[in-house]
Amino acid sequence: MGLFSLNAPKIKVQMTKRDGYSGWVKCTQCHEMVHANELENNDHCCPKCEYHYRLGAKQRLDLLLDQGSFSELFGNIKSTDPLGFVDSKPYSKRLEEAEEKAENNEAVVVGVGKVKKLEVAIAVLDFSFMAGSMGSVVGERITRIIELAIEKKLPVVIVSASGGARMQESVLSLMQMAKTSAALAKLHEKGLPYISILTNPTTGGVTASFASLGDINIAEPDALIAFAGPRVVEQTIGQKLPEGAQRSEFLLEKGMIDAIVSRHELKEKLFYFLDFLSPKREKLEENDETEA
Repeated sequence: MGLFSLNAPKIKVQMTKRDGYSGWVKCTQCHEMVHANELENNDHCCPKCEYHYRLGAKQRLDLLLDQGSFSELFGNIKSTDPLGFVDSKPYSKRLEEAEEKAENNEAVVVGVGKVKKLEVAIAVLDFSFMAGSMGSVVGERITRIIELAIEKKLPVVIVSASGGARMQESVLSLMQMAKTSAALAKLHEKGLPYISILTNPTTGGVTASFASLGDINIAEPDALIAFAGPRVVEQTIGQKLPEGAQRSEFLLEKGMIDAIVSRHELKEKLFYFLDFLSPKREKLEENDETEA
């Protein structure tokens, strides 16, 4: 063993910048440069053109509910792979990857919280989990939170952001359209309000079921709301769709939605509608006694 090592010293050469992200992003709509801090401080809307960027479930709950008021429920119900479905990769693998990406274990988060001190049952779809697609667990969680609302006499709020039904679960996914709609029918029978908030995008089986069944349907500006996307429709009918078709403003004009509300005013408007539509507790108890 020699007295000296002949190994060359390890010199680190930084070939690229350690952090290539400076915090500036180009707006999807107006293409102006906007800093990430500006977006965050402006409810994730472009401060120049008000383009509404997509929110995750946690961000949406923070936006709509009073701080610290949310209690998540039914988070223990998780998706399985009943059909052993495989496309380019197994469905079970897709679920694992989606959970890591979204930091949720499903495409919907449900629970109970307060909007300006008014208690509500709420469900928020998260597009970052498999495009907010509706599988068996999404349908089950939404149905359970509606049933809880009936039991506790609470209004229901559902925020939709979805690519539609989850193809990896086939007919099991499609059945959730009927199940969630039936639960909302029972809520309506009890005289309890349901506010549906449609965000960009809300499509497929979600649009064709619970997202369109609100006592009041609210949309964010310029949100894509449709059953099939514009490209699919154009290919099917062999015609170009009108400018702005399937966007919030077009659907408001045609009567499919009731209001377009900017994200900055959404909590205030939501409270206004809930407070206006929510029956007094005495009246609910009266109805229960009459039915008995």
